[in-house]
Amino acid sequence: MRGRLTIFLGYAAGVGKTYKMLEETQRLKREGHDIVVGYFEPHGRQDTIAKIEGLELIPRRRVTYRGAEFEEMDAAAILARKPELCAVDEFPHTNVPGSPRNKRWEDVMLLLEAGISVLTTMNIQHLESLNDQVREIANVQVRETIPDWVVKQADEVVLVDVPPQALLNRLQRGVIYGTDKAQQALNNFFKESTLGALREMALRQTAHEVDIRQVGDADEATDRILIHITESPATAALIRRGRRVADYLKADCFAVCVLPPAVMADLPKASREAIERHLEFARRLHIETRILEGENAAET
Repeated sequence: MRGRLTIFLGYAAGVGKTYKMLEETQRLKREGHDIVVGYFEPHGRQDTIAKIEGLELIPRRRVTYRGAEFEEMDAAAILARKPELCAVDEFPHTNVPGSPRNKRWEDVMLLLEAGISVLTTMNIQHLESLNDQVREIANVQVRETIPDWVVKQADEVVLVDVPPQALLNRLQRGVIYGTDKAQQALNNFFKESTLGALREMALRQTAHEVDIRQVGDADEATDRILIHITESPATAALIRRGRRVADYLKADCFAVCVLPPAVMADLPKASREAIERHLEFARRLHIETRILEGENAAET
């Protein structure tokens, strides 16, 4: 049987996602479950580090890239150990080039398919469909994202929440980062208005996830969302928004590019590559794609 996925969701570093995940790990261990920690990132936070005591940690895999050595989660070692459950920190993490899989969420999918249940952590800004909104709110381009369909695979989404003022207090006390990094964070991402907006996103997303699991997807989709693919850079934002609207409406989602007959091969290289990139991005978000031939986009 496929393993269960539990996501501890927050809106910023320091809200306590890893702490809560390890607290749950300790509880499950006390109840007699066979549970290991597949990956844990302490960030120097002593109260979180204390939560690891007595837990079985799977050694990390060392990867050499461009003359430097990195440590990654060892999915093969976890599969060989075959625990009942596994705690995995930082779900959106991008693995070092040369790793068997590009993303940690892909490693987690592998564990789930092997029947290992996983507890993991992520922040709301890493959800792919919110990428553009996060950039507008925080003036930060989040590079590590998780497709929405992956988060929808979760059996349970647990919101880990603290008010922005309490989070800022933690930051100023040096609980989250060291002094230099804390000041840099205060000047950038950790502004009260930004944190408040991200917190609202996390609350709304969690409510949506709960609604999906309570109501279910049994009803046949009656709405259809159509995304028009062009070479425009703005198309990526359209794809994200279309996917998100479709999820909220429980609608079918399609993406189409309309081109005059035999034009695709004659398009300038940059235009062709842009269209192909947008179509591939839509496919990664589990959107059905088509290239249609026609002179008039609306009629076609």
